[in-house]
Amino acid sequence: MVFGIPDVGEVQFGSLKYYGLCCLGGAISCGITHTALTPLDLVKCRLQTSAEKYKSIGNGFRVTMAEEGIRGLGRGWAPTCWGYSLQGMGKFGCYEVFKILYGNILGSENAFKYRTYVYLTASATAEFFADIALCPFEACKVRIQTQPGCSRYLCMVMPSIIKTEGFAGLYKGLTPLWMRQIPYTMMKFASFERTVELLYEHVVPKPRAQCNKAEQLTVTFAAGYIAGVFCAVISHPADTVVSKLNQDKSATAGQVLKALGPVGVWQGLIPRIVMIGTLTALQWFIYDGFKVALHMPRPPPK
Repeated sequence: MVFGIPDVGEVQFGSLKYYGLCCLGGAISCGITHTALTPLDLVKCRLQTSAEKYKSIGNGFRVTMAEEGIRGLGRGWAPTCWGYSLQGMGKFGCYEVFKILYGNILGSENAFKYRTYVYLTASATAEFFADIALCPFEACKVRIQTQPGCSRYLCMVMPSIIKTEGFAGLYKGLTPLWMRQIPYTMMKFASFERTVELLYEHVVPKPRAQCNKAEQLTVTFAAGYIAGVFCAVISHPADTVVSKLNQDKSATAGQVLKALGPVGVWQGLIPRIVMIGTLTALQWFIYDGFKVALHMPRPPPK
């Protein structure tokens, strides 16, 4: 039994069982990692939305603990856990579906020749749907973490938003969320896939087939961290806009961008690089480890 799951038996690549397990692996990898990094995410959001009060990562932690105690660092963990578990399910599961679908449409020769484009389009499509599941929980998370006086409980915040703003209030940040997450996920998957190839080609002294599982997962972690750094940089301005939008329910994306200016959208970049680099590496490590533990097919890099 692995992760509480009984032996699943043989899993055929591209089967419904394969896709279902990929969804489960994605939910586990994203839910665990995002929830574990809630304190850093909280400080990052506060740096983005209240830069006059929270001056740096260290200062953000000190101010939060002084005002709310150590328990305050966990604000927003519930919407984070629910939202990113659902998002991970959609992101990883749908990516596997669309990667195979688009590859089959192109044919095996063209799918390999243009594999980077397959990775990019499959991940973009997957994230489009995954963000629809994430958005309501992201709205609640940011309000819990950044609005003074806001309840810390998801079961109170979400009904309150629906009551005062309707369901539209939960999806106010969907477009900027797509602007943040789709480029992020395209970079996350495409750069990871190609980095794995490059590491086996130029760094690892033997082919993947000759590496043991621990060596393969070490490569997975390294490639995931490299991908995470690129992800953080490319998606950070939109992340700042999402945080500001969900903090101020009367603002629009255009107003936020104008108020922040070209420098303000980069507030909180360093903690986000640390957070997203670690997050992405751990997600790929857990997801790939899940596949290894359940003996799922893992086509080798070419």
